[in-house]
Amino acid sequence: MAYRASATRIDRDLELRGRILARAHARVVEGGFAALTMQALAEDVGIATGSLYRHFSGKGELAAEVFAQASQVEVNSLAGVLYGPGPAASRLAAGLRQFAARAWHSRQLAFALIAEPVDPQVDEQRLRYREAYAELFCRLLEEGQARGEFEVPSVPLAAACLVGAIAESLVGPLSPAARAERVSGLASDGLQAVSDSLVTFCLRALGASRSVQEDQP
Repeated sequence: MAYRASATRIDRDLELRGRILARAHARVVEGGFAALTMQALAEDVGIATGSLYRHFSGKGELAAEVFAQASQVEVNSLAGVLYGPGPAASRLAAGLRQFAARAWHSRQLAFALIAEPVDPQVDEQRLRYREAYAELFCRLLEEGQARGEFEVPSVPLAAACLVGAIAESLVGPLSPAARAERVSGLASDGLQAVSDSLVTFCLRALGASRSVQEDQP
């Protein structure tokens, strides 16, 4: 009987932890990591603030897990495109466009993951996931290099540059100021323009043939 009671409590704790993370993720989607406070989150979940500390040592640990879960979704989504069928250059272009589109449709979350000032624990996760993205690109670049689709002197360096190019190209359009301009109708660059520029830049930087570049929509 004691074992069954213990198992029941474990299940209840896991369910509560899942609800905490789900609501924390929703808060980041709505307002970034700045909107994620322990007191507000406790109210959302319907528990005492102290109960949160049974599951997370503080906001830093909680935010880091939210960041990791959200980032892993994006890594998996990108991998599904990069490792699909077709020429490596075409898969790269499709992956870049998909990544930009997903960011565009959840701008607050995307900005939070890419550039929002965060706790050191979240920054550690950000660096870890930049490495995860670079690993995805390394595999694709090695394949494209072997097929003669790309010409890069250093695959790891090129992969790191791709990660940087993606982040820097999106951080401006996803920023709070840019989102405000879109609401007011003053924004100049839309998703199509940003995606086209990003794809063109990356393919040229990797030495893709002009015919491959021209084939991109």
